Amino acid sequence: MAKYVAAIDQGTTSTRCMLFNREGGVVSIHQLEHEQIYPKPGWVEHDPMEVWARTQDVVKGALAKAEVKKGDVAAVGVTNQRETTVVWNKKTGKPYYNAIVWQDTRTKDICDKLADDGGQDRFREKVGLPLATYFSGPKIKWILDNVEGVREAAEKGEALFGNMDTWVIWWITGGPDGGAHVTDVTNASRTMLMNLETLDWDPDMLKVMGIPRAMLPVIRPSSDPKLYGKTPKAGPFGEEIPVCGDLGDQQAATVGQTCFNPGEAKNTYGTGCFMLMNTGTEIVQSKSGLLTTLCYKLGEEPAVYALEGSIAITGALVQWLRDNLKLFDFSKHVEDYAKEVEDSGGIYIVPAFSGLFAPYWKSDARGVIVGLTRYVNKYHICRAALEATAYQTREVLDAMNKDSGVDLTALKVDGGMVFNETLMQFQSDILGVPVVRPVVAETTALGAAYAAGLAVGFWNNLDDLRKNWLVGKTWKPKMGEEERAEFYKGWLKAVERTFNWVE
Repeated sequence: MAKYVAAIDQGTTSTRCMLFNREGGVVSIHQLEHEQIYPKPGWVEHDPMEVWARTQDVVKGALAKAEVKKGDVAAVGVTNQRETTVVWNKKTGKPYYNAIVWQDTRTKDICDKLADDGGQDRFREKVGLPLATYFSGPKIKWILDNVEGVREAAEKGEALFGNMDTWVIWWITGGPDGGAHVTDVTNASRTMLMNLETLDWDPDMLKVMGIPRAMLPVIRPSSDPKLYGKTPKAGPFGEEIPVCGDLGDQQAATVGQTCFNPGEAKNTYGTGCFMLMNTGTEIVQSKSGLLTTLCYKLGEEPAVYALEGSIAITGALVQWLRDNLKLFDFSKHVEDYAKEVEDSGGIYIVPAFSGLFAPYWKSDARGVIVGLTRYVNKYHICRAALEATAYQTREVLDAMNKDSGVDLTALKVDGGMVFNETLMQFQSDILGVPVVRPVVAETTALGAAYAAGLAVGFWNNLDDLRKNWLVGKTWKPKMGEEERAEFYKGWLKAVERTFNWVE
């Protein structure tokens, strides 16, 4: 009898494989980073072949650590950095170009041109998204328009598009030798090409973007008892295992946090920060700068939707302090430095490195540090970097409360930064509500495991998953209302300074 479900979590800076038991506990984990490629200012790329190599290595590593025997793994689920776009040759598996990462801003001109007729929200009702450099559709168009031979190959059906979930699933189910070319509704909803109601590629959107349908994957449920495919014996798993779970990373974390009821929300702190609120089977159009997106679809059950607030740069700001400014050697040291001072010394850092995402959607914004005086030192800068994450989350939560009409009474949190006690306390202070971390904080991989496990009956239903969710730690607000309002007012002033920087 199978003991585990495997999850491949293909993220922005690293790929990992995790094995989970029936209680949702972590049995083993293996993780490896991949290179971040910056060819020009605002351009961000990954080498898809390096990512596939890392994926194979982490799968083998996680299986070895758990001393897995044949038949131990019931199913495989995949979760991924969303919107990151790769186009490859279906016969060779070779990419035509590097993967264009979600943070990349090279498609600004494409988005601006499309917005000339009808504005930034021209397609919002149909696809739930504003015209922004964030999403996959304009990235596909850029590759078709700028990489020689790709458009011809796509029209002949030789070139395949996928976000990183599709790329990983295609390879782990055989690649050029019969690999499944599929995606799920959550990833498809981040392309600007999927109709929110039909859950299929929208012919009008394909026409507007100039994207041949032949290159697009088949859209499937996030948890699919019909299976996407199986891992081949020659692959990294070494045996045939059903591959049947697929969720974009933020939707996976929402499932991992068991936010199955309308009104339940979670915030994930990673490279960026992403808050999702389950809105049930109802499509809620945002009037406050949020995205309307798919939350998940389990088998034949109706699709569940969500409102999302996407923040581009949170953990990436800490990496910038480490790698670009060399303020410390390891990211965890940011908290040690931040604790050296009582506050940020009057400064604010607005990390609009890729423009501003929710609730502004301004690709012409750029990052600022404001309020600098001779008093400020590196400890204040580290503290301000952490506070930037909390402030951005507050802006998204305010928008979510406005759109949903529901005031959140507590915020479930997950991701790498939730072990930073200083940040979590400030987050609770600036929101004025408790912040709750579960026992298993790696909920992104857990959500992918849940999707795959449900498909094969490893878990019977959502109640099985709810029983696994346990509170790890709760932070409660200690800051007074006046102080909170004063700090937040300064933040909003700082954000305005980032607007219209790129001419």
